Amino acid sequence: MKNDGFLRVAAATPHIRVADCDFNKEAISALLHTAAEQHVGAIVFPELCLTGYTCGDLFHDTTLLQAAEQALGELLEESKAYPLLAVVGLPAAFGSSLYNVAAVFCQGKLLGLTAKSHIPNYSEFYEARHFAPAPPTPVPVTFCGQETVLGCELVYTCMETPEFTVGVEICEDLWVPEPPCAHMAQAGATLLLNTSASDEVIGKANYRRGLVRDQSARLFCAYAYADAGEGESTTDLVFAGHNLIAENGGILAESQPFTTGLTCAEIDLQRLMQERRRANTWNNRFDGPAPIPFSLELPDFPITRSFARLPFVPQDAQDLFGRCEMILHLQAAGLKTRLEHTGVRHAVVGLSGGLDSTLALLVTVRAFDALQLPRKDILAVTMPGFGTTGRTKGNAEQLAGLLGVAFDTVSIHDAVSGHFRDIGHDPSVHDVTYENAQARERTQILMDLANQNGGLVIGTGDLSELALGWATYNGDHMSMYAVNASIPKTLVRHLVHYAAQQAGGALCDVLEDILDTPVSPELLPPVDGVISQKTENLVGPYELHDFFLYHMLRFGFSPAKIYRMALRTFAGTYDAETIQKWLLIFYRRFFAQQFKRSCLPDGPKVGSVALSPRGDWRMPSDASAKLWLQEIEALSNRTPERVSN
Repeated sequence: MKNDGFLRVAAATPHIRVADCDFNKEAISALLHTAAEQHVGAIVFPELCLTGYTCGDLFHDTTLLQAAEQALGELLEESKAYPLLAVVGLPAAFGSSLYNVAAVFCQGKLLGLTAKSHIPNYSEFYEARHFAPAPPTPVPVTFCGQETVLGCELVYTCMETPEFTVGVEICEDLWVPEPPCAHMAQAGATLLLNTSASDEVIGKANYRRGLVRDQSARLFCAYAYADAGEGESTTDLVFAGHNLIAENGGILAESQPFTTGLTCAEIDLQRLMQERRRANTWNNRFDGPAPIPFSLELPDFPITRSFARLPFVPQDAQDLFGRCEMILHLQAAGLKTRLEHTGVRHAVVGLSGGLDSTLALLVTVRAFDALQLPRKDILAVTMPGFGTTGRTKGNAEQLAGLLGVAFDTVSIHDAVSGHFRDIGHDPSVHDVTYENAQARERTQILMDLANQNGGLVIGTGDLSELALGWATYNGDHMSMYAVNASIPKTLVRHLVHYAAQQAGGALCDVLEDILDTPVSPELLPPVDGVISQKTENLVGPYELHDFFLYHMLRFGFSPAKIYRMALRTFAGTYDAETIQKWLLIFYRRFFAQQFKRSCLPDGPKVGSVALSPRGDWRMPSDASAKLWLQEIEALSNRTPERVSN
C-alpha cells in the first residue's frame, strides 16, 4: 500500500462572513491550496461554511442559494489542480425541499451530496425551520452543472487505494443514539468526515472529544471533525472551531479553541483494516447504497507521525503508575485463583537477582497477601552456577529477606559438572550444551523442591523472551504457572521500578540495584567478578524487539513497514543497518522458536499482545519464515543468522 498505508487528513476551519459566499469561497480555496501543498489526501470543512451556519431565514432566499451553488462550482474548477478529496458544507434546494448538505468532490468532479439525516430543533437549534432530513434512499440530482447523487450514508471509495474509503456525516448525525457513521463504516468507510457547526458552551468540548474518540474506537476507523469558528454570527451563540482527528480510540490532532486554519494528522489505513479483519464480530454491510468510486493518485509525502518508542509502556507518568498497579493486580489475581483452585499453599520461585525473577517474586507475595497466607510459605531459591556473580546472588538474598519469604541456596556446580562427565561434555567448551545444562538443572531443582513442599513453581520468563525463544526448552521455559508470560521486557523494568517507588526504604534500594544490573542469564563465567554475558549484546536491544513484536502481532504490519517506522522512532539511537540487523534476527528467531511457545505453561494475559497457544497466537511450529526474511533481506541483502535452540 502506498505510503505504508498512511494518509494525511485535515479538518479545516476558515474565517468566514455570514452570507458572503464569495468571501467564504476564497477562504476555503486558500485552505485547499495549503492542504495540497502539505500533501493532504482528504480534507473536511465545517457545516454550511459556504454561507455560514447562522444565516437563519436567509436560507430561504434564492439569491443566497444560487450564490452558494456558484461558489461551489468555482471550488470544483479550482480543485482540478489538487490531488485530494474535499468535503464542503452548503445549503442545496431540490424540488420543494432544502437540504443541509456536504458536497464531496475530487479534482473537479462532484462525487455526491451527503445530506444531513438528523435535523436538531431543540434548545438553541432550530434547523427544522429551514431544512428537510435526507431522503431515505439516494436520488440522482444535477448540481453545479454535474450529474451526481443526493442522499445519506453515501460511501466514497478510491479506486487506486480501496482502503481509502470515506463516509460523511453532518454535525448532529454524530450525537444521536444510532449515528449514520456506523452503517457507513460497516459499508467499508475507514475514514469518517464530519462537517459540523457545534456552538461552544462550558463542558461541551470534553463531551465532543469523547464522542469523536469513542466512535473511532467502536468503528475501527479514523474520524475527522471540522467545526465552525471565526465569522459565524454571535447574536446568541459562539463557535470555537474545535477540530478533532481521532484514530481507533486515540486523538491524533486537536485544534486550539478559537483558532482557524488546518488541523492535520496522518492516519494509518492499513492499521484500521487489520483491526477490522482480526475482530470477527465486525460485520460488513452490503445492503446500503453502492459505493461511489473516485480516482485519485495519492501523493507521496514524508511521514511525520510519531510512534511510541516503548509501545507497551504508557508515556504519561500518571497513566504509567496506574497501569503498573493494574498489571501487578492482574498477575497476582491470576496466581491467587490458581492457588485457590489447586488448594496449594506453597510456592517456589527461582530467584536469580535479575528483573524477571524479581517481578515474579513480587507478584507471588501479592497473591499470598491477598490469600492471607504467610509469606514464609514462599520459597525463593538462588542456584549459583558457573556465571553467577556476587552482585546478583547478594541482591537475591537481600530481596528475599526484605520481603519476608523463605530463602535457600542450592549450588548447581557439582550436579552440572557430574552431568557433563555423564554425557562426555568438555566443560571448557562454552557452547549451547554448557549453557542449557545449567538452566535445565535449575528447573529440575525447582520442580523437586515444589514437590517436597507441596507447592507450585512460579515461572519467571517474560513475553519478549518467548517471542525470541530466549529460554531453554524444558529449562526456564517450563513452570507450573507463568505470571510474566504476557509482560514484555521493557514493561518488566517499569513494573519493578513502580514497586520500588511504592516500597521505599531498603527494599527500594535493592530493587533499584536490580534495575541497574545488566540483563543476563549468567550462564558463562564472569570476568573479574563482573557479568560477562549480556543478553542484549547477543539477541539485540529489547526496546527494538518489543517495538517489532508489538507492531507485528498487534497490527500484522509487514517487516518493511515496521522497519521504516523504527527508522523514524529510533533516529539518533540506531542507524538503518543496526535496525535491519536486529529486525532480521527478530523474525528469524520468532519463526524458528515457535515450538517452544506451542507448549507454554498457563499464565495470565494482561495486555493486547500475548503469545499463549491457547489464546492469542496459534502458529504452526514449522511455518516458513522465507517471505518475511526475503522482504528484510531486500532492504540490505543481509543473510539470516542461524539460531540455536
